Amino acid sequence: MTMTYRSARWLIVPVAALSLSACGINSVPTKEEAAKAKWANVEAAYQRRADLIPNLVETAKGAAKIEQSTLEGVIQARASATQVKLSTDDLEDPAKVQAFQQAQGNVSSALGRLLVTVEQYPDLKSQARFADLMTQLEGTENRINVSVQDYNGAVQDYNTTIRTFPDIIGAKIVHGAKPMTPYRAVTPNANVAPKVDFGQ
Repeated sequence: MTMTYRSARWLIVPVAALSLSACGINSVPTKEEAAKAKWANVEAAYQRRADLIPNLVETAKGAAKIEQSTLEGVIQARASATQVKLSTDDLEDPAKVQAFQQAQGNVSSALGRLLVTVEQYPDLKSQARFADLMTQLEGTENRINVSVQDYNGAVQDYNTTIRTFPDIIGAKIVHGAKPMTPYRAVTPNANVAPKVDFGQ
């Protein structure tokens, strides 16, 4: 009788652990952290673009008489975008995410205008330094696109988890989980990387 009771008691522990894990106790924070890690990649990609812009502008400024307003537009858009900070805790606030998206969309628009203007300067496009910067910019825009897609996939997974049974139990009762905001284009063609054309 005693052995049966002890055996039954030891069986309760793994069953309870399985029940808790099936209720989102572990899966919810795991998926939340995964989404936050993907967001860090988005931020890193945008930071890389912000770091490239000053060199791109200076190279263009030094090599051609590009309209000052175009260059200033890129500089101002970059400066504004770097001022908009978004912590991982803000990913549940659609207004803050939209403000970040708008700031980055403004940078994309300004870069697009610069690249259209550059088309008028074949000598500039043929410079090795400028060509290298453009290649890096194109690669960075591709990284941004991939990072955003990865982040949105992680957010979808997390949001689905906290809304479906049985994980919704742990999500609401234990973690107080709220949906995270996916990244969406807020300006027309904001998801399209600026066109890089070396005239070839």
